[in-house]
Amino acid sequence: PQDLVNKWTTANRRSAEILAQYGTTRLKVDPVDGSISNPEPVPDHVVGSSSVKPLSCEEEQVMRIFYEQKIQEVCRAFKFPHKIQATAIIYFKRFYLQWSVMEHHPKHIMLTCVYASCKVEENHVSAEELGKGIQQDHQIILNNEMIVLKSLDFDLIVYAPYRSIEGFIDDMDDFCNGAHQRLKDLHQTANSEVDTMMLTDAPLLYTPGQLALAALYKSNSALSVLDFERS
Repeated sequence: PQDLVNKWTTANRRSAEILAQYGTTRLKVDPVDGSISNPEPVPDHVVGSSSVKPLSCEEEQVMRIFYEQKIQEVCRAFKFPHKIQATAIIYFKRFYLQWSVMEHHPKHIMLTCVYASCKVEENHVSAEELGKGIQQDHQIILNNEMIVLKSLDFDLIVYAPYRSIEGFIDDMDDFCNGAHQRLKDLHQTANSEVDTMMLTDAPLLYTPGQLALAALYKSNSALSVLDFERS
């Protein structure tokens, strides 16, 4: 966890320094190659240019969680599979290990992460369709695609806990000889638990299998479907 804190703190401090030097923190991104350039300095005489205060690390965290929830809302609105939602959130989390929300607007990055996730998970939706569906300019998505991919080091394969839950449920079904009707309830509740986990730091710290087991254990504690201790 301390490694994550160090990365967030570094990005936050860099943004504060850029704000002090340039009067703004938004970096310019080349949509073709994803290259970054510093913003144009804001003249001292511009009203409010010297009174803008940088966000704290805690305020940045609140913003990140807010937009991670927005990713879930967008994916539900489009009826995307759980794996697309999970991949998009992981992309978003990894992106902001390197950057501050003051440097790249999380609303823009959120949309780009959903778009990239759809492509990687072979559930392709065009930028135009995505933008139209949520009433946003699709060009924002395309303009930020390369910087997102570069920030992820083009490492785009994500293993989500939902697949692990499905595997564990199948094993339980075999163990019960298909006779346990409440496993479906356990499956759905565990998926909901993972939805909540995805808004925490856990996906950056633990394997998908560990998250899946934790979700199943907590769900079973509430539903009492199986006696894990006896089994």
